[in-house]
Amino acid sequence: MPWKPVLRQLWLPALVFVVLLVSTAGSTSFYFPPLTEVLAALWRELVHGDLFSDLLFSLRNILSGLALATVVGVGAGLVIGEIRTLRLATGPLLDFARATPTVGFVPVIILTLGIGSGPKIFLIFLGSVWPILLNTVSGVQAIGPAVHETARGYRIPWPLRLRRVILPGALPQILAGIRVALSVAVVLMVVSEIYGSPIGLGNFILQSGSSFHVAETWAGTILIGVLGYALSVLLLLVEHRLLGWYHQRAPRVRSPRPVPAGATDSTDSVKSNGVVV
Repeated sequence: MPWKPVLRQLWLPALVFVVLLVSTAGSTSFYFPPLTEVLAALWRELVHGDLFSDLLFSLRNILSGLALATVVGVGAGLVIGEIRTLRLATGPLLDFARATPTVGFVPVIILTLGIGSGPKIFLIFLGSVWPILLNTVSGVQAIGPAVHETARGYRIPWPLRLRRVILPGALPQILAGIRVALSVAVVLMVVSEIYGSPIGLGNFILQSGSSFHVAETWAGTILIGVLGYALSVLLLLVEHRLLGWYHQRAPRVRSPRPVPAGATDSTDSVKSNGVVV
C-alpha cells in the first residue's frame, strides 16, 4: 500500500505545525508574527493577490526543468553506463560538472538569456541533470554481470536490452537521483526568481521582504516549503508505484512453536529446530 510510507512522512510536519501554532500564538515580535497571522496572509495573497499566479509560474518552471533533466540525464546515463570506453572518457568531465556550483551561473544566464521562463528552466535543468545522470550511470554499473551475460546469450538486441533489462535494473538509483534533483530544482527556482524575474515565488519573497511585509514574506517561504514537500511526496508515490518489487518485504518466517516436554510419543522425535519428524 503506497499510502503507508506517505503517512509515515507526514506525521513529523504535522507535529511541527502544531508546535509552531502553539509556540507563536502570543508572539508580539515584528519579525516572528503568530502563525495564524502568516496563514491568514497566505490565504489572502492566494485568493485576492498574485501569489497563485506566482505559484503556477514557479511550478511550471520546476516541472519543465526537472522533466528535461530527467530525459537527458537518464538517456545519457544509460548509454555512458553501458559503454565502458565512453564512461572512462567522460568521467573527469562529469566530476568537474558535478563539483561546479550551478548558482554561480545565474548572473551569466540572466545576462545572456534574459528574464523570461526559458532561462529559469535552463538553469533548473543545468543543476538537476547531474544527480540524475550520475545516479543512472551508477545504477547501470550495479547490475550484475550475470544479467548482461544472459541477455547477450539470448542475443537480445542492444536497444531492447537497454529498455527491458538495463533501465529496470537501474531504476531504483535513477529515482534516487531524481529525488536529489528535485531539491536542487527548488533551490535554483528560488534563486533565479529572486535575481531576475518579475514574477514567481522568489520574486514574491523579495518584494515582500523589501517592503517589510513580514507576514507575507513568511507566507511565501512556507508556500515554497509546502510546494517542495508536496512534490517530494508525489515522487515517493510514483516510486512505490514503479518499484513495488523493490520495496516489497520478504514474508515473515513464523518461529516454530515450543513443544512441551513429554508431548511426543516413542515414535516421534523432535529436532533442535522444532520440526517434528
